Amino acid sequence: MLLKRETLEGIAEGRITLAFRRWKRPTVRAGGELRTAIGVLAIDAVDAIKEADITEGEARLAGYPSRDALIAELDRRSAGDLYRVALHRAGGDPRAALRELDDLDGEAVAAIAARLARFDRSSRHGPWTDAVLRLIGASPGVRAPDLAASLGRETQPFKRDVRKLKELGLTESLEVGYRLSPRGRAWLAARDRGA
Repeated sequence: MLLKRETLEGIAEGRITLAFRRWKRPTVRAGGELRTAIGVLAIDAVDAIKEADITEGEARLAGYPSRDALIAELDRRSAGDLYRVALHRAGGDPRAALRELDDLDGEAVAAIAARLARFDRSSRHGPWTDAVLRLIGASPGVRAPDLAASLGRETQPFKRDVRKLKELGLTESLEVGYRLSPRGRAWLAARDRGA
């Protein structure tokens, strides 16, 4: 479920607590979480509704000035059933704290090495983790399509791979492109030392 930056800011401020979507099937579920640029969102409820059920107050809680403005936005989106999603900011992104953990002991180095080796073994295009980490380290802020092309890869699979590195706290997204986190730099230094 993608949310606009202004919507995320409204959620962070507590002004926005609802979202409305047309889906063939929901992409979030009640009790789930969603990582975003403002941190983790908790999904409190996902209810199938009819357009007539939307009130003026709900439209404002979704960040729209009126019900009509919300309906006009929904009508521009894909076809499907209408859902009301109740949500709130549940906390910061846990990966942010992980990115800062750059004092890697032998156990941490071994755990990261094992995960990266698993990524490399399961890849359809061969080992990639070291090359991608080093490329990001050498090219912070470069667009993902340009990074992918420099490795002869398609953009979307490349971005999926970078997200795996981000889950380990090794990279972080910038407004454009990526950079190594302190943890990612420490990992590469440890790897180069043979630790």
